[in-house]
Amino acid sequence: MSVYRVTDIIGTSTKSWEDAAREALSTAAASLRDLRVAEVVAQDISVGEDGKIDTFRTKLRVSFKYEK
Repeated sequence: MSVYRVTDIIGTSTKSWEDAAREALSTAAASLRDLRVAEVVAQDISVGEDGKIDTFRTKLRVSFKYEK
């Protein structure tokens, strides 16, 4: 039998939503072991005063296994 935790994380990037997701997962993987699933929950952008995109943000819901 196994127990999993589900939590939300947000990654940011100046390049793309995909890059933001990769950044979030690679950072989470450095401290969480046995990541199982990542689901994109939301994507948004922040717009600068000049009307151009500043940052892409991707919100992920990830699950990882608790260790005994």
